[in-house]
Amino acid sequence: MTAERLDHFMGRAVAAYYGSRDPFGAKGDFTTAPEISQVFGECLGLWAAVVWQLLGEPARVLLVELGPGRGTLMADALRAAAMLPGFRQALQVHFVEQSPVLRQAQAARVPEASWHDGPETLPPGPAIVLANEFLDALPIRQFVRRGGGWAERWVRDGGFVELPGDHPALPPQAPEGAVQEVCEPALAVCARLAERFRHYPGAALFLDYGPAESALGDSLQAMRAHGRAEPLAEPGSVDLTAHVDFAACARAARAAGAAAHGPLPQGVFLQRLGLISRAAVLARSNPRQAGEVLSAAQRLVAPEAMGQLFKALCLCHAGLPTPPGFEAA
Repeated sequence: MTAERLDHFMGRAVAAYYGSRDPFGAKGDFTTAPEISQVFGECLGLWAAVVWQLLGEPARVLLVELGPGRGTLMADALRAAAMLPGFRQALQVHFVEQSPVLRQAQAARVPEASWHDGPETLPPGPAIVLANEFLDALPIRQFVRRGGGWAERWVRDGGFVELPGDHPALPPQAPEGAVQEVCEPALAVCARLAERFRHYPGAALFLDYGPAESALGDSLQAMRAHGRAEPLAEPGSVDLTAHVDFAACARAARAAGAAAHGPLPQGVFLQRLGLISRAAVLARSNPRQAGEVLSAAQRLVAPEAMGQLFKALCLCHAGLPTPPGFEAA
């Protein structure tokens, strides 16, 4: 069997996986923050409303979600946005989603949305972009330090083979056997949004998992039925992800002319937005589900759960004031 570069394998596998199923929730392979608690999407909707105010309250603004899953986050965000009528009236909702299965689920929850295969076809104008667990599913390349140089991992017959390889992002020094991951599509998305913000005011909020600083290591993983799976077996049947290099994404955005705030732990960010307070209000209004509501909120912010591994990163127009949640402590 011919060898296939890892990012090509991963891109093909991820497209097949999402194109054929709804993988979210208890009956799927994993659960994301919007499915854990409605308060997550509500907080992001209010975050977007404040950003709209910082942008000068434009009469028309795109509210974009990259990889919107079932549309749950956006539905919750729009419900919260209704608290600020001028903001809600200004919104034009756009989804960047290729999966026909997920587009159908999104349309049921947010029928007003417009769909795009990629961010390059978004219309011009001010934009607020939300992306929860989007970057982690983009294809990565892996390089391994061998004998003072680097080799690149390719996939063949369900396993890795190492072939000669090089990349500008590789460090000149690394221990023997060290793995360096490079996610070119993530860097391209961040650079494209940064370039957009040079021409139109806007901001993009990414919430995903990975270290705050660039680091060596193999983070490729697969999930099936909420458990670990073999990443290279049965392509298209498991969820493939890798840690996000937030520092590299921030550097790519700054190089293209945007400002970057963060990354900071998701728990810190969400608590600054008032997630726990909002969850307490929701719990009081639903006494029978109070324990479940508060437990879900804690799962999002607790360091031992999602609060530390997950990070928040904001890219925005260089002249925009510091967005909410990213103010210095």
